Amino acid sequence: MIPERKDLPLEETWALEDLFATDEAYQAAFEAAKAYPAKVSAYEGRLGESAATLLAYLRLDDEMSNEFDAMLNYVYRRGDEDTRVAKYQNMTAQVMNLLTELSAAGSFETNELLAISEERLEAFYKEEPDLELYHRHLDTIRRKKDHILSPAEEKLLALASQLSDTPENLFGMLNDADLTFSDAVDEKGEKHALTHGTYIPMMQSQDRALRKSAFENLYGVYRQFRNTSAAALAGQCKTLWFFANARKYPTTLAAALDSTEVPESVYHNLIEAVHQNFPAMHRYVSLRKKLMGVDELHFYDLYAPMMKDVDLTVEFAEAKELAIKALAPLGEDYLAMLKEGFDNRWIDVRENVGKRSGAYSAGPKVHPFVLLNYHDTLNDVFTLVHEMGHSLHSYLSNKTQPTVYSNYVIFVAEVASTCNEALLMEYLLQTTTDKAKRAYLINYFLEQFRTTLYRQTMFAEFELKINQLTQRGEGLTADACCEIYRKLNEDYFGSDIVVDDEIALEWARIPHFYYNYYVYQYATGYAAAIALSRRILNEGEEAVKDYLGFLSGGCSKSPIDLLKGAGVDMSTPDPVNDALKLFDELISQMEQLCEG
Repeated sequence: MIPERKDLPLEETWALEDLFATDEAYQAAFEAAKAYPAKVSAYEGRLGESAATLLAYLRLDDEMSNEFDAMLNYVYRRGDEDTRVAKYQNMTAQVMNLLTELSAAGSFETNELLAISEERLEAFYKEEPDLELYHRHLDTIRRKKDHILSPAEEKLLALASQLSDTPENLFGMLNDADLTFSDAVDEKGEKHALTHGTYIPMMQSQDRALRKSAFENLYGVYRQFRNTSAAALAGQCKTLWFFANARKYPTTLAAALDSTEVPESVYHNLIEAVHQNFPAMHRYVSLRKKLMGVDELHFYDLYAPMMKDVDLTVEFAEAKELAIKALAPLGEDYLAMLKEGFDNRWIDVRENVGKRSGAYSAGPKVHPFVLLNYHDTLNDVFTLVHEMGHSLHSYLSNKTQPTVYSNYVIFVAEVASTCNEALLMEYLLQTTTDKAKRAYLINYFLEQFRTTLYRQTMFAEFELKINQLTQRGEGLTADACCEIYRKLNEDYFGSDIVVDDEIALEWARIPHFYYNYYVYQYATGYAAAIALSRRILNEGEEAVKDYLGFLSGGCSKSPIDLLKGAGVDMSTPDPVNDALKLFDELISQMEQLCEG
């Protein structure tokens, strides 16, 4: 039985009181924040009048950033504890309305900053030395001059910004609050509660009847709501195209990547590199079919271990100890921060009724918060170190960088998390001598490549295709989504797997398609992480120093430059190709283990 929230032990829930002691304390902060739109409006027409005025405005912006950072994290985290609770839905709507009002009040900012001449701005820096802190921040804004509209148009876009959340909110309510699934039935005829949280553990079960039942029952429900799901996704693509078109970007991809200073070539290089390495994936699918001993390999077979009778159940207390041992190469300072999170309730551990599915790390200034739905599997251990990688990235950036540079861009967001996963896998392989367990771990490592480099790139290609379809003015129907998604699965996985009808609906349950070209960064991040983990293990202290510098960098440099400082050049396809060479080598190792 999935427990209710009130029945969870306190030590396995996150300490949201570190943000606000009570809802009443939050409400007091919210009431005080209502003064910010008027404070911002008071600067309209004045940003270029003097260095002191500009500095005061930028400091006010930092202050507001910190205040809303705490408030947003509080209402979103409370809401995710139980998505059925209307109180926190209302609180979230209220703070988002205030943010929209604030955004509209400050819509003059960009145009006024662009209107300051280079000569005058340079004089400001000399006149007010503290303004130098914001030099990169101002340069980043000013480089987008061609995509900034008139003050009136900017105000309209700001007012429309809240509407842009509607597709994701619709998906979230449908997916997390409304959809329910019939119990899955195992080979003995016993029923098992099927939820978002239990689905993946069932897919990892060695009971094929249970996997098939869970697979068909889950996607049977998504099939019933396929048109609603397609309408939500179409709304997302239309929203992105509206804002990209309004800001004079040729495509939604150009708009999304420009915001993070990532060249479009990085996205296309990733897809091309993975396409060139399709033979390795097809080879892996063939090996999986052979080792599982099935006449037909189905998509519900992809997550099951190829090696049987290996007990790798890991209780949460053991998972924390394992994380500490595996991440030891990152040094005592890193481990001290990791233990601080473990010991001070940064983590919401277990699934409860109504809780948001999946896992994430949020990084407010007070300290990070991690949402898990832990079910004692090896996959959950990897999820733990993954999310703690995000958390310590946020923690170090917040601790090291001033507010204006403390938030790292999404391109580097997945590097720290997947580097932690790679170090965990290296540790497990180094400390495991049992042949069957080694084969199991190599299988798991192969699955990380499949699900991250290949699958996330497939997601990225799907996202690109549906946005291109929208930009051509074609309708994004459920049939169109299923046709595109089915073809991608055929290309990526090859001829040795049955492309089940159900898998064509998988797009309907992926939340990341509402994140504006986010998923490709799992793949690029994984490639970078493989390179970084090997440098850390091979070079030791100097590599760790560079890596911690990267984690502490926030957005003080472009993401490409931050990674170069850590020793990885993502402006080339080399890290992707090198990672996929390792994937191919691991397949050979698996073949040798199973033949010996």
